[in-house]
Amino acid sequence: MAHASDGHSLEFKLPDLGEGLTEAEIVRWLVEVGDVVVVDQPVVEVETAKAMVEVPCPYGGVVTARFGEEGTELPVGAPLVTVAVGGDEAAAAAGPARQSGAEAAGTPAAEPSGAAQKADRKAEGSGNVLVGYGTSEAPARRRRVRPGAPVATGPSGRANGRALPVEPAGTEVRTAEPVDGPVPVISPLVRRLARQNDLDLRELTGSGPDGLILRADVEYALRAAAAQGGRTADQAARTSGEQVAPPAAAAPSATSAAPGMSAAAGSAGTRVPLKGVRGAVADKLSRSRREIPDATCWVDADATELMRARTAMNASGGPKISLVALLARICTAALTRFPELNSTVDTEAREIVRLDGVHLGFAAQTGRGLVVPVVRDAHARDAESLTAEFARLTEAARAGRLTPGELTGGTFTLNNYGVFGVDGSTPIINHPEAAMLGVGRIVPKPWVHEGELAVRQVVQLSLTFDHRVCDGGTAGGFLRYVADCVEQPAVLLRTL
Repeated sequence: MAHASDGHSLEFKLPDLGEGLTEAEIVRWLVEVGDVVVVDQPVVEVETAKAMVEVPCPYGGVVTARFGEEGTELPVGAPLVTVAVGGDEAAAAAGPARQSGAEAAGTPAAEPSGAAQKADRKAEGSGNVLVGYGTSEAPARRRRVRPGAPVATGPSGRANGRALPVEPAGTEVRTAEPVDGPVPVISPLVRRLARQNDLDLRELTGSGPDGLILRADVEYALRAAAAQGGRTADQAARTSGEQVAPPAAAAPSATSAAPGMSAAAGSAGTRVPLKGVRGAVADKLSRSRREIPDATCWVDADATELMRARTAMNASGGPKISLVALLARICTAALTRFPELNSTVDTEAREIVRLDGVHLGFAAQTGRGLVVPVVRDAHARDAESLTAEFARLTEAARAGRLTPGELTGGTFTLNNYGVFGVDGSTPIINHPEAAMLGVGRIVPKPWVHEGELAVRQVVQLSLTFDHRVCDGGTAGGFLRYVADCVEQPAVLLRTL
């Protein structure tokens, strides 16, 4: 997280924000170079794939450098700021500190001993916690790159996106010497890509900060290895103009279309980066479609009595009860009867894990995209408590203040797409959950009630479920119970 870069200043790095997040985008700097900061003062606002977070600095002193402009995406472990600490050093840095750079300027001071530096770092840390790290003394870094390790190169004479002298034809691809200790990789996607292609990450030298191995490094190594293996057989073809493509990060091209996309389609239109919330949604939904064999069943229900019950509740005084809170209460009661749907699948162990508590996620559309806040222990809450928590999380979602912890850990999702004015949908399950209840709009429709045709408030309910955790009978029973509670709210009294 931080380390002493010299005798006068400490370098604060982007901390591990938890929940598997590996990078963040700088949204707004809260300090300027030369500003005096106190311990735990927020210095930058960043956007992760989960939420907007203000990052506090665990050191007090004078900001001597900032790393990255607003809009820049940084990996975990990349430098954020350097801070001149200590009385004399901070005073010396206060004057010329507005110059950009990584070192503090000012009158040279005596180099403190290693023990004194360690004591200073302990004194500066407050012990407060932001998801994933504390502002006490930083633990030893788990990933370290061996200095001076040779760079892996490919037949095109490029290594990690940088041009090198071209090797004569027939020269083998050089690789880095295997590095002892942990491999400098943060992203699980990079590890998976290497594992699927039997690539030893220890043989690569990353092009990221501090030798961090990026996805572009792995992709280029795979392309270079494939080209090297086919060099002899394809020598004639290669001399006629065919070349190994450079890494995507080093030479992006509008004409290099993705697999399955024609060159004409790849060169036209506007490209929007899949990052932040949009990127996280894309990754999660794609994974759900790949891994979960989902199925959907649906039913129309007469919600007239439920609407009347809500009106009666709100007429009696006290906090108003929301419709989504009543639907959530029905969900938790149904999951008690059909616990198979409050579960997840452990694919490695080949086991279905039935979960004890219900942490109910609900879909919320915001200016930043679709998010799914989670109501913790929804099964233990009444309608008033659910209403209050839904309101709090919705407001936080719209303001971009949700923490990663409030966006993860759900066991079942309630999706009220009726707010968009539609009747039905077949949603994608929120991986790794096993089911999602969809609720359409409630509208007046002709309905046979007590043997006569009448205009009633009708809603379409749908259940998308993971067919690995249960069969259609269980899913149908769950949805039928939910519909019965919507049509006759008194059914819930049996379980209250």
